[in-house]
Amino acid sequence: MSDTANATGEPRDDRVGGDETDASTASANRRPKRAKTATESLMTATMGMEILVVLFGAIALFGVRATDPPALAFLGGVVLIVLLAIGIRLARYSWGYWYSGAMQLLLLATGFVEPLAAVTAAIFVGFWVYSLVRGRQLEEAKRRYLADNPTDQENPS
Repeated sequence: MSDTANATGEPRDDRVGGDETDASTASANRRPKRAKTATESLMTATMGMEILVVLFGAIALFGVRATDPPALAFLGGVVLIVLLAIGIRLARYSWGYWYSGAMQLLLLATGFVEPLAAVTAAIFVGFWVYSLVRGRQLEEAKRRYLADNPTDQENPS
């Protein structure tokens, strides 16, 4: 017997391979994973790519000393990355689309620091708009399909 105790305070027997009932109980109590919508998946992918672009852009602006204290470019990039990461988590909510839209405007505003950043941001704003429009079209098509095929609702994958 080991000196360590399990969650109930009883000693645990490590010779038998641990406590299998705790693992099965924990997985049984876990909620099923929420299915992402098509819009959420596309917007998450777009904002994830934007994070990479902002990271590399901040490094480039820091390297060419585009801002007066050069660290300001890097700090601004870090702030944008954090805001975009928050946007990824908020994409599951309908109001999260408004938040991510505000992030797109903020990315476009980086053109005041470097004009080429505005060009890159405009391309990604186009991706974001496409994600929003196409995601909603896919969700509507799925809704119609499930309405026409009620037997597929049990296993909609």
